[in-house]
Amino acid sequence: MLTLTKSLFALMIGFIISTIFGVGIIPFLKKIRAGQRINVYVDAHAKKSGTPTMGGVIFIVPCLITVLLLLLTGKMDYSVNLFIILFVMVSYSIIGFLDDYISLKHDTNKGLTQIQKLFLQFIVALVFYILFRHFGDGDSVLRITFFNFSWNLKWFYGLFILFLLVGTSNAVNLTDGLDGLAGGLSAIAFLAYGLIAWGSYWISGYQDIGIFCFILVGCIMGFLVFNSNPAKIFMGDTGSLSLGATLATVAILTSHEFSLAVIGGIFVIETLSVIIQIFSVVVFKKRVFLMSPIHHHFERLGWSERDIVKLFWIGGFILALLALIYGVWL
Repeated sequence: MLTLTKSLFALMIGFIISTIFGVGIIPFLKKIRAGQRINVYVDAHAKKSGTPTMGGVIFIVPCLITVLLLLLTGKMDYSVNLFIILFVMVSYSIIGFLDDYISLKHDTNKGLTQIQKLFLQFIVALVFYILFRHFGDGDSVLRITFFNFSWNLKWFYGLFILFLLVGTSNAVNLTDGLDGLAGGLSAIAFLAYGLIAWGSYWISGYQDIGIFCFILVGCIMGFLVFNSNPAKIFMGDTGSLSLGATLATVAILTSHEFSLAVIGGIFVIETLSVIIQIFSVVVFKKRVFLMSPIHHHFERLGWSERDIVKLFWIGGFILALLALIYGVWL
């Protein structure tokens, strides 16, 4: 009960700081003309051009402030696992910030090249692996407890970490195409992993991992105050890359890597829709969807943006519940 109370308190503090921070940062971003250029493939998005981007700072900075406050007041305890999570979140936010900054500077939607992004992500994954294996209590074994299956990947586990970080960060990035969509789904996913972390008692600092997840949920909720339709600010790569990588990190540290495919099921569907579309166009010269990612397909069908977001949120919530039944109960 104490952990629950701490987590709810942390969520509340994160929400308050994030909301206050958002009130201050949005006018500043408008002042420096950090508006995103919109490629109008959907007519309804034309009016969004010029909306400030880099909104990820609204939940990243308050999250760090809240964690620091709780650590200094003794409400959270420091652990290597908590440091790994913070390291990945900050590192990917910097990668995303560089991508956003270059795009704004050159007034295009092209920031870092794919090779530059992959190189930076590889460095982060390498540091993650070293900290996880040599300073933390992690191993290189993949487990599926339902089938009583385990597989020791040895040093290949480092490549697996890279795959999860890159895959999940880009999946969230692809999903970030409608107001509030990626933010809401991320909040649901981190809420689920916060509950999973509570039950991962064999992990060093498991309670604090759970509290961190609740802090981030609160900070994302503060961001959604400004990002829900009609959005006053966009998440940008600063936020989406960081959220995806942090989500993958928590999944790895709690040994629930495969649960990520269910908890982040909507992110997976969004990514698959892009892969299927590209494959079909290249091989068969024919489109499967009116537009990809799939949320744009629904827009082309005439659905309102708010209805699509609500549908995807409900889908994400149901998938998170199913994963929790398996991850916590079974």
